[in-house]
Amino acid sequence: MRILANPILLRAATVGLCSAFFFMLGLLFVRSLRKKISEEAEEVASAGASMETLPLNLYNTVIQQLKQQKHELQVQSQAEQHRARTSENFSQTVLSNLSCGVLVFGANGLVKTSNAAAKAILGFGAVNGMSAPDIFRSAASQAAPVSGEAGQVHIADEIHAVLREGSKRRQVEAEYRTPSNETRFISMTVSQVPAVDGSLLGVTCLINDLTELQKIRRQQELQGELSAEMALQLRTSLATIAGYAQQLASNRDPDLAEQLAVDIAQEAAQLDHSIGGFLTTKPAARGAAAGR
Repeated sequence: MRILANPILLRAATVGLCSAFFFMLGLLFVRSLRKKISEEAEEVASAGASMETLPLNLYNTVIQQLKQQKHELQVQSQAEQHRARTSENFSQTVLSNLSCGVLVFGANGLVKTSNAAAKAILGFGAVNGMSAPDIFRSAASQAAPVSGEAGQVHIADEIHAVLREGSKRRQVEAEYRTPSNETRFISMTVSQVPAVDGSLLGVTCLINDLTELQKIRRQQELQGELSAEMALQLRTSLATIAGYAQQLASNRDPDLAEQLAVDIAQEAAQLDHSIGGFLTTKPAARGAAAGR
């Protein structure tokens, strides 16, 4: 009671209580402010983390899509390469098994593709990269008469006509001489190789060796000539024998009759020898031609 009665002590106690109250109030405010600041900092940090995570996830998604597209392109490319190799192998197999020769000239006039038959017919070990004049040189065939005169058509000119002059197709038969100086008779068909857009990629030449066929033709012509000659000889011999027979029938001289009989016998023997030899040779020649 004495303390409360003392105004100085009362004032000091009041000031102390007020100070303690305001100190506690400030402490609570500071704690509340610190908590609020901490919460805002956490929100800012969370928002920053989410903003950083979003581009990273998007980047990973794009990378995965690109990898998938790359894998699909690789599979497609491998499939295209496999189809191309299969088509090329099929084409090479077909070319290698053809009995006729095949030459493919590019737009530059040089051989791009050839098969074994073409090299065997033409007598070259390799023809790729060669031009038509290098391969066929002066090989030519007889062309149709122009102005009453027969001309020659060179094989290289036929290929040039299709490749450079726009001719669609040419066919030619010619006598060809190989690099080893062996004569062969060949037939060739020259055709264009157009592209999808209509431009000219080159020309293809199909070559057939007609050497054996030409030999058979010549043998047949020779046989025809021999047959005609033999027919003429037969008619002459028969006419001679008929003349001797008429003389023999109208003659009464024994010596002359004997001589005519001898002449008839000799002519008949000669005729038999000629015809017998011809009939024996002809089947043999036919058999040899068939054997070829």
